[in-house]
Amino acid sequence: MTSFLLMPPRSQSIIPTSRSSFLTRRIPVLSSSFSSLHNKTPRIPQKQTIFTPIRRSHLHTSRAPKMASATSAAALVESAKKAAAFQAVDEHLLPSYKFVGIGSGSTVVYVVEAIAAKGPAFYQGMTFIPTGSQSKGLIRAAGLTLCNLDERPVIDGQLVALDVAFDGADEVDADLNLIKGGGACLFQEKLVAVAAKKFVAVADYRKQSPRLCTVWKAIPVEVLPLAAPDVLKRLNAMGSPNAAVRAGLPSKAGECVTDNGMWIIDAAFPPLLLPKDLTPEIDGTGKGGAWEIKTLAEELLRIPGVVEHGLFYGYNGDDAVAFSKQAQAQKPVAAYFGMANGEVQVQRAS
Repeated sequence: MTSFLLMPPRSQSIIPTSRSSFLTRRIPVLSSSFSSLHNKTPRIPQKQTIFTPIRRSHLHTSRAPKMASATSAAALVESAKKAAAFQAVDEHLLPSYKFVGIGSGSTVVYVVEAIAAKGPAFYQGMTFIPTGSQSKGLIRAAGLTLCNLDERPVIDGQLVALDVAFDGADEVDADLNLIKGGGACLFQEKLVAVAAKKFVAVADYRKQSPRLCTVWKAIPVEVLPLAAPDVLKRLNAMGSPNAAVRAGLPSKAGECVTDNGMWIIDAAFPPLLLPKDLTPEIDGTGKGGAWEIKTLAEELLRIPGVVEHGLFYGYNGDDAVAFSKQAQAQKPVAAYFGMANGEVQVQRAS
């Protein structure tokens, strides 16, 4: 049987007049066969597809402004985080300082950038102490002098104190208590914080909260891997029934393993109480799921197998000096926040 190729009319050319201005749209139409030309039995008309051009400018016009707006908002937050880091460094890193702690997280990248921007003449006499592999890499990449926490000098039989430590935060409450550990560096972050005379936090406005566990729902708990099942059981009894070992995905199959070879358990609790929230009826000891920060922090450390947790609470550096509690200060003396409008807001210890 002879077959024929059916061509569309000239007015319905399948070739767009401009590649940059047109897409194609399928339009079903009916066409009869040419069987009558060959004395064949007429065939039932079948659907054929021809193409007509439509203008590209008619597509996705409603999405573009939203995508542009989201991109602009994200860029503004990053700009504000950078401004917060630069202001924190300007106000708390003095030329006379010798030992400086460098924390972990996205905002700390800008802290190191701010230090490097001051030039070698400013920082050449300084030594920088990392809280993990990320900050170690940042220090090296910036050309700063690196020293591990346990390798710093000993003076009069005592390890020298860090002059200041800069670090990020996952959540900051009204009293400058913190949750840290979203990047699984909480243990070394806490070691560096308590080794410093003062600790300064840098974050963005999304980390501000009236009470911990309001925005950042879970407290990271670093545990010995073989103790994880028993720790999960105890956390369940304490009011965190959905506590779970953190996965290493997407970058690593299996569990999230810290720089110390431990696992992280994320334990969600209701918003944590401050001392001023306590009443005779609500004593903060976990009844009804209500925990006061210090009480919960101390209870977590009593669990066998728990190495450390991500609650930074208690004294700040100024308090530690006033009450002779050196090497026990976990809270920052100030937190610098990059705001949604691009400005910097500072929350200082009262």
